[in-house]
Amino acid sequence: MTMVSTEKEGMQPSDAAQPMTRVWDPIVRIFHWTVVTACTLNLFILEEGKYWHRVTGYVVATAIAVRVIWGFIGTKHARFGDFLPTPGKVSNHIQDLFDGKEKRYLGHNPLASVMMLCLMALLAATALTGWMTTLDAFWGEKWLEQLHRLLANSIMVLVFVHAGAAVVESLRHKENLIWSMVTGRKKA
Repeated sequence: MTMVSTEKEGMQPSDAAQPMTRVWDPIVRIFHWTVVTACTLNLFILEEGKYWHRVTGYVVATAIAVRVIWGFIGTKHARFGDFLPTPGKVSNHIQDLFDGKEKRYLGHNPLASVMMLCLMALLAATALTGWMTTLDAFWGEKWLEQLHRLLANSIMVLVFVHAGAAVVESLRHKENLIWSMVTGRKKA
């Protein structure tokens, strides 16, 4: 048996030998990083309402459509049926968190599932309202522009919560969840 070096700070011998399993398939990961990139561009870099801002919004809309389809036909952890957050699952998960006996999930835990579905809904609504602002019927409508801006800002708030939760959960479970969305692999 070959021993794996565990000299890295904070690493336990059992961590180094921990087998990895594929959880996030390429479509899930491409969707995730496409949305991360697009949100960064549209919220912080590109000029609101201009050509590249709109193109980026259409890329997000396309990515959402692909992800929704993949949620029904994709791999195990990509399917909505694998992580649909029922009220019972969510309340049990919250209670387990308070009791300090939270289960580890290979895919999304119930709260992460709620976050993912909320973000997807906000992204879809933002893309829709952005597209609507280009239509003659809604051209110059301030209420629509304000709604679009509110949805985009809501995404920004939830993204910060999501990223913070990923860091906290990575520390709590001693597993780099952000890196797993790059590699697709998590501890088995």
